[in-house]
Amino acid sequence: MKIAVVAEVHLGEPRVGATPDTVKRLVALGGTVVVESGAGLKAGILDAEYIAAGAAVVASAAEALSGAQVVLKVRRPEEAELSLYTPGTIVLAIMDPHGHEAALEAMAKAGISAFAMELMPRITRAQVMDVLSSQANLAGYRAIIDASYEFNRALPQMMTAAGTVPAGRVFVMGAGVAGLQAIATARRLGAIVTATDVRPASKDQVASLGAKFIAVEDEEFKQAESATGYAKPMSAEYQAKQAALVAEHIKKQDIVVTTALIPGRPAPRLLSAEMVASMRPGSVVVDLAVERGGNVEGSVAGEVVEIGGVKIIGHHNMPGRLAASASPLYAKNLYNFFETMVDKSAKTLAVKWDDELVKATLITRDGAVVHPSFAPKTVSPTSEGAA
Repeated sequence: MKIAVVAEVHLGEPRVGATPDTVKRLVALGGTVVVESGAGLKAGILDAEYIAAGAAVVASAAEALSGAQVVLKVRRPEEAELSLYTPGTIVLAIMDPHGHEAALEAMAKAGISAFAMELMPRITRAQVMDVLSSQANLAGYRAIIDASYEFNRALPQMMTAAGTVPAGRVFVMGAGVAGLQAIATARRLGAIVTATDVRPASKDQVASLGAKFIAVEDEEFKQAESATGYAKPMSAEYQAKQAALVAEHIKKQDIVVTTALIPGRPAPRLLSAEMVASMRPGSVVVDLAVERGGNVEGSVAGEVVEIGGVKIIGHHNMPGRLAASASPLYAKNLYNFFETMVDKSAKTLAVKWDDELVKATLITRDGAVVHPSFAPKTVSPTSEGAA
């Protein structure tokens, strides 16, 4: 099995799809691992480390991809790359399929079998393959670090002979993986932390980290979580009540972190311009959903903007800002999924196409977009003109 690891061509993507640790594991499975020179450099991994782990390092992506049966990537192949792929190649990556029909069609036309790691079902056996969780955990941490950098005061309470510095107040909106790590990080830095989420189960999780839960806890709130653990879209009436509660709370906060995402939908708007304007000058907002349209009115993807003295952070690719920590976790997610596709006794590829993990993540195969959520809709024949 030739397994290729190539440098990411997407601007601003420093992560890599394999580390020396996973290379050793891939070799043990029977793989011949070929790494493009420099692929891991932005994540702090030298070519020599890959070689020591058993990989071959080659000068170009074309050489790495030539004849590869498997490709491990961070982001989906861009159209310009696809000519380098052999039809039938298995590609594991974050495919970002929603709203990118042309990119999916291009991958289908190239004949690759593309697996979207972010579609991995949230079931027990797939926890070790969950890229959303592994990367969101780091995003939540980095959100607080970036916010504290932009914040012009200290976060912990400090008592000195000259007076007392009050603790900073941090409000986290969305208590999923990113939100919970943001809460934990802010607490470790000494802040007074509150949090909100529409999922009832999150209340106890927030409390367990030492933060106070803020929400309108009516009957709709009690039914607000889907069977897969994601938040359901809330009614306009609930959103209005929650927004009123949050609007009053935000006026007293120093840092707000928003993390709300709904799969396949634009990010919900959580902070209006009026809410941002109500915050004190020097306050900071971090919008972790900025690449999906943003939770915060006024946030700009890839920028830190200041509106009325309030800074709004909209960095691209927050996990990538910790590439040396994010890459080992992501690479292990890829390895754990790929391992299920290998016959360990024969040390050959043996994809179980009817496996629930395969069916949930497979986007393209045999020249077509095959995932039911993204495959072109067929038009039912009509009975017009029938005898």
